[in-house]
Amino acid sequence: MEASKMKTIYALFGGAAQAATTARRRSGEALLGLSALLATGSALAVNNLPGGPAVNQLDLHPPMTRIAAEQQWLHYFVMIICTVIFLGVFGVMFYSIFKHRRSKGAQAANFHESTTVEIVWTTVPFLIVIAMALPATKVVVAMKDTTNADLTIKATGYQWKWGYDYIKGEGEGISFLSTLDVTHRMMSDSGKPPPTDDYLLKVDNPLVVPVDKKVRIITTANDVIHAWMVPSLGVKQDAIPGFVRDTWFRAEKTGDYYGQCAELCGKEHAYMPIHVKVLSQADYAAWAEGEKKKLAAKADDPAKVWALPDLVARGATVYAANCQACHQANGKGMGPIKAVDGAAVVLDADKSKQIAILLNGANNGAMPAWKQLSDTELAAVITYTKNNWSNQTGQIVQPADIVAARK
Repeated sequence: MEASKMKTIYALFGGAAQAATTARRRSGEALLGLSALLATGSALAVNNLPGGPAVNQLDLHPPMTRIAAEQQWLHYFVMIICTVIFLGVFGVMFYSIFKHRRSKGAQAANFHESTTVEIVWTTVPFLIVIAMALPATKVVVAMKDTTNADLTIKATGYQWKWGYDYIKGEGEGISFLSTLDVTHRMMSDSGKPPPTDDYLLKVDNPLVVPVDKKVRIITTANDVIHAWMVPSLGVKQDAIPGFVRDTWFRAEKTGDYYGQCAELCGKEHAYMPIHVKVLSQADYAAWAEGEKKKLAAKADDPAKVWALPDLVARGATVYAANCQACHQANGKGMGPIKAVDGAAVVLDADKSKQIAILLNGANNGAMPAWKQLSDTELAAVITYTKNNWSNQTGQIVQPADIVAARK
């Protein structure tokens, strides 16, 4: 009997020891797995983006203009006033509730029509409002003073990209579109964002400006309401179709500064970033000269008659920069976006139908108008779609066809 009891005890202890060993082994595996997960997470982690968003950001972006610095000061100033009011009001309220509770036999005072109280609670809030309104008005007035600008640039919002036209100052005549980098859009569509600090903020053509120069930004839009916002520069201005608004900034430090369209402008709203590159005076002058030479080299004669292979090659570049984000590289479209591959309007022998869509848009703005592209670019991209994928029509659209359609 004693031997049987001893065997039972040994069995119990043995089972407990085995269970403890198994638990330790599993805990070790779990710790190894957690370590691997943390290592993977750290490998994929992103860092603060200078001139852009920061990891776990709670404060405003570091100011890079005097206006942005004044906005930040105003933010802190008003926050402190609101915090003091909050603590004062609720402190007195909770103290009164605790000190004069019924359980202690407190008796409510009976008084009314106190002239002193009336004066105090009227005068104090009035002084607080004045204290906040004066510096706020100063900042707002400074934000709206766009006079004596060294450089004037028109920013036009499109669904979903920005168009920049250098209207006045050094670089006058430069014009280009700024679109989200195609690789970032493809990674977003695949659901596999890259471990890059500038994810969905990288563009093909950033807005380039000189340091320590007053830059006036004129905003408008081609389709719906957009908003041009770069927090580090302290600027945010709506871009409204049919209206012209303006704002300004003077960057005090060279570097890259990022923003986004701050108005819900449609399903591609998240893919409309802003990248402002601030260069030194000498570097900006060299950039402006180089851009003018590029534009002169790209200036196409709309009367030129192109060969089909040359036009298709040119159209491939235009398609990748402007159309691929929605219609995809394979031309199949996605979701509500119609396919280009096999589309009836593309295969139609009447090329004027497709030309009209690109010039005027379609489906209530779902397909935006592309009048901002040159005659040659439009002719090239239409010819490309008519002779790519399964659309081997052999049809060609010349720049002269676009010129005639614009009239």
